[in-house]
Amino acid sequence: MTARDHARTIWQTALAAGDVAPLVRAHLRVDPRHGRVLVLGCGKASGAMARAAEEVLGDRIAEGFVVVKDAYTVSLRRIRLAEAGHPVPDERGLAASARLLELARGARGDDLVLFLVSGGGSALTAAPAPPVTLAEKQEVTRLLLAAGATIGELNAVRKHLSQLKGGQLARAAWPATTLTLALSDVIGDPLDVIASGPTAPDPTTFATALEVLERRRVWVRTPASVLDRLEAGLKGEVEETLKPGDRVFTRVTNLVIGNNALITDAAVSAAERLGYRPHFLTRELQGEARQVASELVERARAREPPAGLVAGGRSGVTHVRGASRRSTVRGR
Repeated sequence: MTARDHARTIWQTALAAGDVAPLVRAHLRVDPRHGRVLVLGCGKASGAMARAAEEVLGDRIAEGFVVVKDAYTVSLRRIRLAEAGHPVPDERGLAASARLLELARGARGDDLVLFLVSGGGSALTAAPAPPVTLAEKQEVTRLLLAAGATIGELNAVRKHLSQLKGGQLARAAWPATTLTLALSDVIGDPLDVIASGPTAPDPTTFATALEVLERRRVWVRTPASVLDRLEAGLKGEVEETLKPGDRVFTRVTNLVIGNNALITDAAVSAAERLGYRPHFLTRELQGEARQVASELVERARAREPPAGLVAGGRSGVTHVRGASRRSTVRGR
């Protein structure tokens, strides 16, 4: 095998460690104490997660709905699947959010709401709170992406422009029991940042969202309705997102079932089996993709072979030429 073959094997082994189906199956079982089971979900992997949930729960699922990115569809039997825009929200995401909230609000006290969430869930569930329109939320999303905002900064703003994020889906499902299984694409696995935390307490505030707009210097270009909404919240005229300690969370369990730790550990083990001396760098790699790549190459050249570098994280691209210029590309 060539070095290229080895690299491919290591990469494929790492991807296999993050395979959705076994991760979901390991955290689900049939519990007769609950009445109906409602399966809701959002994110690029939520379709695959839903398929695994169907394998475990079968006809215990009374109804379900998940929303995925275009071309991320899978075949499901009992759970309906819809597609929506990513990374910029679109009208389909607006409709999908309304359906998720409708199903959550219809849950009874003895029901179990199984919420399946993964990266991309925030953009796929646009539910702008009045007076903000979808077009205006799209614009502020584009502005922040182009300004190089981190996922945490972006979601702090989106949560405070939403009717669903920042624990508000869990509030809609109350008093049903909610179990959230999350695949994290966020450094450190903060539950409130993964898909903007629809079932998680939100430590950020309207003040936080305003500070992000100022820090990223997009304030003057931000739609007036967005600023009006955030400033009204700052004055206490708009209800905050749900905070730690809210009674809603006494009936909510949030579990991170997969993250980049699983993948980087698998990569290190695979490299060792192939005879390399792997050097694990970090699970918190961040920065401009071009600069990050250059630094990784320099570090690799400084190692004596056979060696390998393993790192996990989230890089960004803020300077894009051509047709994709209006958006920021993010990778892991």
